[in-house]
Amino acid sequence: MTGGNQQRPAPGAPDFRFEEHVSVGSTNTLCFERANHGDAGRLWIRADEQTEGRGRRGRDWSSPGGNLFTSLLLIDPQPAERIGELPLVAAVALAEAVDKAAGTLQLVQLKWPNDLLVDGAKLSGILLEAETLADGRRAVVIGFGVNCVSHPELTLYQATDLRSLGFQVGADRLFECLSASLADKLALWAQPDGFETIRRGWLKRAAHLGRRITVRTAQEELNGIFADLDARGHLVLKQDDGRTRTLYAGDVFLPSA
Repeated sequence: MTGGNQQRPAPGAPDFRFEEHVSVGSTNTLCFERANHGDAGRLWIRADEQTEGRGRRGRDWSSPGGNLFTSLLLIDPQPAERIGELPLVAAVALAEAVDKAAGTLQLVQLKWPNDLLVDGAKLSGILLEAETLADGRRAVVIGFGVNCVSHPELTLYQATDLRSLGFQVGADRLFECLSASLADKLALWAQPDGFETIRRGWLKRAAHLGRRITVRTAQEELNGIFADLDARGHLVLKQDDGRTRTLYAGDVFLPSA
């Protein structure tokens, strides 16, 4: 790792702290290191480059310079029983941050649970990880990778970046918008009915709502109509036999033509 770890208030969210690095293996991993050394949380770590970036299910995440790579460490976020809602909270926050930074309205759509799409191409990845620390605290890390100036040739999905779309949005500006947006959304999520507002915001951007989709889980592949999100943000799939299935995790695809 290169670059210092001096902390200062986060741009756009002064109640959060912020570390900036030139190059790290993974901002998520570094957040967990800080947690294991006693950090109190509400800490953003950002790097110009990641050498060991990762996505969901352990997939590699390409991390070239110029794009945004950042993670937020939360310690014992409350309500603890609803931590599974945080990927959708993060997705709505990032979507709003992209709109603010690019000067757009509803530029991105959301693919369940938390991918940002523009015209069907993937703009970002969000990875939420959690672990119980030796002292009993629960560390939750939300990692963001956003394609600002370049994008990889992904094998599973078509990808894009903001520059290719005609938007000159630097990682600094997008991070400032994201830190402010996520601070607001986390405060809303902590309220008794706050997630319902976030859920409605997610559905307004839903890429495949009402369409036929394929969902691949670790155990099976399912086909049906994306009918809704339930109250906890799980995908409700209406199958061909008329039954509905509630899915808690999986990769969503449109059926091949």
